Amino acid sequence: MIELEGMPELIDPVMVAAFEGWNDAGDAASTAVAHLDREWKGEVFAALDAEDYYDFQVNRPTVWLDGGVRKITWPTTRLSVVRVGGDKPRDLVLVRGIEPSMRWRSFCNEILGFAHELGVEMVVILGALLGDTPHTRPVPVSGITSDPDLARTMDLEETRYEGPTGIVGILQEACTHAGVPAVSLWAAVPHYVSQPPNPKATLALLNRLEDLIGLRIPLGELAEDARAWQLGVDQLAAEDSEVAEYVQTLEEARDTAELPEASGEAIAREFERYLRRRDGGGPGGHATEGGDGSSYLRDPSGGRTKPPMPPRPEPEARPDDEGDQEGDGDSDAGGPKGSSED
Repeated sequence: MIELEGMPELIDPVMVAAFEGWNDAGDAASTAVAHLDREWKGEVFAALDAEDYYDFQVNRPTVWLDGGVRKITWPTTRLSVVRVGGDKPRDLVLVRGIEPSMRWRSFCNEILGFAHELGVEMVVILGALLGDTPHTRPVPVSGITSDPDLARTMDLEETRYEGPTGIVGILQEACTHAGVPAVSLWAAVPHYVSQPPNPKATLALLNRLEDLIGLRIPLGELAEDARAWQLGVDQLAAEDSEVAEYVQTLEEARDTAELPEASGEAIAREFERYLRRRDGGGPGGHATEGGDGSSYLRDPSGGRTKPPMPPRPEPEARPDDEGDQEGDGDSDAGGPKGSSED
């Protein structure tokens, strides 16, 4: 561990973590933590030693000029702290980095060491996975925990996932075994538009985090970006009949599956969220968004700009059935495909 500054004294801290790589489809999770750090002006106080955890042939350092002096930025994981003001101020410890290439247990132990020293009350880990979800519908976000008591008290899914996992799943289990309450939030990113950025998925993660920890999160231009993103993907999909047909198939499947959820209780819950965000001022709610769109509709396996009409996807592990996601130590930026580890 490389400690950059003295350890801060915090108020009711919650740790929020996200890692680039396999657990970060569309860069949605890492972008969410970066948004928190930017909006609340986070102060970095520590970083993990890159030599201990990263293969520099996989995650290469970068060289840059600072006033004519060449400097190197090494891939690593940094910790920053932000204070959220108000009647009852509290602190967030933000952990942002790259999924490590090696020594995952030591990596998690270092992060847990910070959590214990700072008095962290709960760890929330953000992730994003590729799924069979239409870009035209609200982004599904699953809240997962390995703690049965936490699942009951916070209305979360208790993980039943079995299979390969990433650093999100490993860190969650490490927290559970260390007695630290831990939750992972997983956003499902449409697999046919997997290229980053995906502001709609980032916005959905932040909305869910807002509800989980009871803090009003300033969203800045994120809601507007999400709307633009969806409009861009709409236009690209409309230009290809096969893509449009496939999106319609996903929409019908999603609407059918969610029909039982359109209960009075669910509608009332969503209305309460809307009122909370409106009263707090600023944009809120689930928006859709977008970018320039030229590179969005792409088959991730073959690099084609228009995916062939895929067969009906076989059932996969639902995000609420996992608890950790996927693979070993790989760091591909596409994110786990199809299964979440809720």
